Amino acid sequence: MYNVLIIDDEVSILTALRFALEDHFNVYTTTDVPEALEIINTKDIDLVLLDQYLGDYKGIEVLNTIKSQNHRVIVIAMTAYGSIEDSIEAIQRGAYYYITKPLDINGLISLINKALEYQSLSDEVQDLTRKIKEDKFDLKMVSSSHAMNEVFKMIDRIKDVDINVLISGESGTGKELIARAIHETSRRKNQNMEIINCAAIPHNLLESELFGYEKGAFTGANNKYKGKFELADKGTLFLDEIGDMDLQLQAKLLRVIQEKTITPLGSEKPVPVDFRLVAATNLNLSAEVKKGNFREDLFFRLNVVNIETPPLRNRRDDIPALTKHFINKYSKAFNKDVTGISRTAIEVLENHDYPGNVRELQNIIERAVALTDKSIIQVQDLPNELIPNTHRVSLSESVPIYVGDTIESAEQKLILATLEYCENNKRKTAQMLGMSERHLYNKLNQYNLKN
Repeated sequence: MYNVLIIDDEVSILTALRFALEDHFNVYTTTDVPEALEIINTKDIDLVLLDQYLGDYKGIEVLNTIKSQNHRVIVIAMTAYGSIEDSIEAIQRGAYYYITKPLDINGLISLINKALEYQSLSDEVQDLTRKIKEDKFDLKMVSSSHAMNEVFKMIDRIKDVDINVLISGESGTGKELIARAIHETSRRKNQNMEIINCAAIPHNLLESELFGYEKGAFTGANNKYKGKFELADKGTLFLDEIGDMDLQLQAKLLRVIQEKTITPLGSEKPVPVDFRLVAATNLNLSAEVKKGNFREDLFFRLNVVNIETPPLRNRRDDIPALTKHFINKYSKAFNKDVTGISRTAIEVLENHDYPGNVRELQNIIERAVALTDKSIIQVQDLPNELIPNTHRVSLSESVPIYVGDTIESAEQKLILATLEYCENNKRKTAQMLGMSERHLYNKLNQYNLKN
């Protein structure tokens, strides 16, 4: 479970939020700012819900301290007295989102989950960037499927051609990683890649984040602020969840694409910008155009090249390689000696449909590595909902035996499965099967099984 810290000076709010969230996350609460900073440093906190008014402390000051100590911690600012100026300042200082009380609990849980998914993906992107800079990254390292090979071929063909790219596909398929690969293999790779999630920022703040603003453009604009378009000059701009952008801002984006100039808020002077645009969505934009939710002219501008990221259920050949990759990753992260996965467990993984795609598989393996006390992940280390009844037992793996199997065939299956479960420990295998070790060796010889 992810670790969430709630900082608020009202004990009643802390109690209510703990009760509402503790079934979903490991929840820590405090009214004391110094204690909060200690919890963040000692409890590996993933996300903070931070009240903006904390007695002698200002929430913005606490936000600055949190981000300076650990930039990975996601902060969601909350207050009963929201304002546009406070929202802008909180977002600029590193807050993921800004919400006002009273809180909608279901909406809050959804927002927290979305923020944590964003954090997880950002970690993967940073890891990817590090590997690229070390010249050790291979796009095909965790994929052998035909579907992903086609994606890699398309990236290679368009990487140095300055045309707009639309990456579409279900959530969790790695659209941002593909955008990063396009940038990092292109001739723009030494310039900035700016990333903005159009669904994560309120519509009234997204425009200033994209276009920037001049000092004094509105109340709270105390300094000139460069937007993502300017920061991406000579580089790449990645607009994630583009389908969630409102129609008014879509019209302004279309004009920037056509003219390659922007006008910051509060300015009348256009600024030329040279950027490569990559956008991504998990929506069917053609359908959204028909519904009137997305501009047709912008859709055609974005969809010059479309890269469809296939769902994991359509590239099951990648599951063993991805599983191995995640086992190695989390074995190192958790300092555990987990080296592989049993044949039965990998069969279970290969038969799952993965509505959450690669991210879901990653979470499954992270959990399995964390919980197992063996060097080989077994079926019982996987979530129960993945395991079909033929494999689900309370303490050990079962062996599927079907009508028509011979006694000898069933016995061979049972011996092999138990050997695998016991990591080839003959004594332990014999004990579990209720036979002597000598009898086990005789059976192995009888059936010409490896011993």
